[in-house]
Amino acid sequence: MKDWLMEHKIKLGVVLSLVLGGFYYFYAQGSGETSTFNTTSQETESLKTEVETKSDKPVQAATAQPEKIMVDVKGQVKNPGVYQSSTDERVMDVIGRAGGLTDQADQTQVNLAEHVVDEMVIYIPAKGEEGGAIIATSGPSSNASGGTGQNQGKIDLNKADEQELQNLPGIGPAKAAAIIEYRNTSGPFKAIEDLKNITGIGDKTFEKLKDLIVVK
Repeated sequence: MKDWLMEHKIKLGVVLSLVLGGFYYFYAQGSGETSTFNTTSQETESLKTEVETKSDKPVQAATAQPEKIMVDVKGQVKNPGVYQSSTDERVMDVIGRAGGLTDQADQTQVNLAEHVVDEMVIYIPAKGEEGGAIIATSGPSSNASGGTGQNQGKIDLNKADEQELQNLPGIGPAKAAAIIEYRNTSGPFKAIEDLKNITGIGDKTFEKLKDLIVVK
């Protein structure tokens, strides 16, 4: 009888141990899942906050707008005049805005791909016209290109030599020499209008030159 009771106590102890162990296992698993869930929720909330913060920042402009400038187009274009342009445009763009070249224009003397700048003067010569195309600006370091040479801004009548003077439209070797002679005999030019004192330079020629020359 004692042996039977002892055997049952042992079995009961084993069953209780198993039951208590099972409760402890399930309790530990439940605590771990809760902890993992809480951690994941915190990370998700943090990521959401970061995304919302970035989306609230203003979007900056990708590129700056080109500067607006004014360009004077003269000579053999259909509609000469002063036109608004921008620093990202080229000579051909402004000529197109002026109606394009006339049938008499000598486009072989014009660099149509040159970038335009503020206060630029573009003069397109006629076929057979003395001198070349003039693309000049009032700045001291701006290049002016043509079929006969390179100018630096406007040409100073009191300093230019014969070769430089021949870069002006309508001024060939004879007129360039006459300008030099006038300067040597009568003194420096006091105004650009004095150029009309040169034989062969009348109002029509002066109109082509007045925006391309200066007296200093």
